[in-house]
Amino acid sequence: MSLKHGLLGLLSFEGPTTGYDLDKFFKNSLGNFWHAKTSHIYRELRAMEEQGWLASERIVQEEKPNKRVYSITNEGKTELLSWLSSSDAGLGSRLKSVFMMKMFFSGELGKEAALKLVREFREVIAARIPMLAQARKEIAQDETKYPKHAPYWKLTLLNGEIGTKAALEWADKAIEILENIAEEKSE
Repeated sequence: MSLKHGLLGLLSFEGPTTGYDLDKFFKNSLGNFWHAKTSHIYRELRAMEEQGWLASERIVQEEKPNKRVYSITNEGKTELLSWLSSSDAGLGSRLKSVFMMKMFFSGELGKEAALKLVREFREVIAARIPMLAQARKEIAQDETKYPKHAPYWKLTLLNGEIGTKAALEWADKAIEILENIAEEKSE
């Protein structure tokens, strides 16, 4: 997935939306499995408008800062549907994990450094649990507003919940294994 397609998807069902709200929607939904900084979102919005996938309107406000409202164009909808229909589901994408790369080479640092790394990983993963619970509540609240989309949101949430559970299980086992490694003697 590209960030552009995620933003097009949000605009396709949300309708005209400010960049601020798109950023918030992205982080509360797609952010559970796709990271994007606010600056990247705004950069992509500008680029998509130049491509003709979006149109924007500047709204002048008296008491508040001016805002820009984005809408998906017919070209943008065509691009989104083309991307959704493409045979490349992204399954061939290579997984990149700095954490796993560090874990692979942790023998260079030893047991204590590896334990610290895994415990930090576990904390980060455990912090996802409340976010996933919040996502479940939000999907339930929006289910009647977006009946066509909600089942698919539930599927992505299920993937996040199962992945989080598996990552926590892995971390617990890794900690147990590492704690039982005999510390190497210095040469």
